[in-house]
Amino acid sequence: MIRRSLSPALVLAWLALGSGGAPAAEPPSLTVFAAADLAFAFREIVPRFEKALGVRVTLVLGSTGQLAQQIEHGAPADVFFAADQTFVDRLVAERALLGETRALYAQGRLVLATPKTFAPKLTELRRLTDPSVRRVAIANPAHAPYGRAAEEALRKTGVWEAIRPKLVYGENIRHTLQFLQTAAVDAGIVALSVANVPEIDWVAIDPGLHAPLNQAAAVVRRSARPEVGLAFIQFVNGPEGRPIMKRHGFRLPGEF
Repeated sequence: MIRRSLSPALVLAWLALGSGGAPAAEPPSLTVFAAADLAFAFREIVPRFEKALGVRVTLVLGSTGQLAQQIEHGAPADVFFAADQTFVDRLVAERALLGETRALYAQGRLVLATPKTFAPKLTELRRLTDPSVRRVAIANPAHAPYGRAAEEALRKTGVWEAIRPKLVYGENIRHTLQFLQTAAVDAGIVALSVANVPEIDWVAIDPGLHAPLNQAAAVVRRSARPEVGLAFIQFVNGPEGRPIMKRHGFRLPGEF
């Protein structure tokens, strides 16, 4: 049984026991599969965790649906951070993830973005039907939660059918952002957590237009170091990780 609360000191003691009490030649490794909306936040969090615990983290970013499928097929992940809690719940039910380690860590938000080279700046989804907007980027709704939420918002606004011929699909939300950064599209819908880049302008999308993007994490059952994986989840949800997550636009557990 994995305990729900482990201090860094306890994790370090467990690592020492795992190596017979002798210093390891190489630092212990942890492979984290994480939704692409975490790219900027985890760029700050991962080095702090590595320093605190003496662990080497390999971060694999992608769309939640594709990462979940890879875990199902045996990919060597230790922890899974999904952009939609339903993917974690399904893998827990399939016994691919340890249910006792499951934790909400964030709620994501959508924004309507335009490259700064495109004028005028768009302020509402209905403006995507304007003839001047020729290409609109969203993450692929088939496997990316932010793409699915974007489709829901566009449908509820009543513009989905009108703009479908304009859509360009990113493999994940980071890929979608790149379309905007390079001005390959005229507009797009991306995660607030990756929107604060110099190449784009953005406005928040009413969260009532789509289902909540409640995000959850859990340790992979076959992980050789489940205590370290759990420690990373707790680090993200703890006093080191929470301010960083909030600064990148996420709502945090206890706020939703």
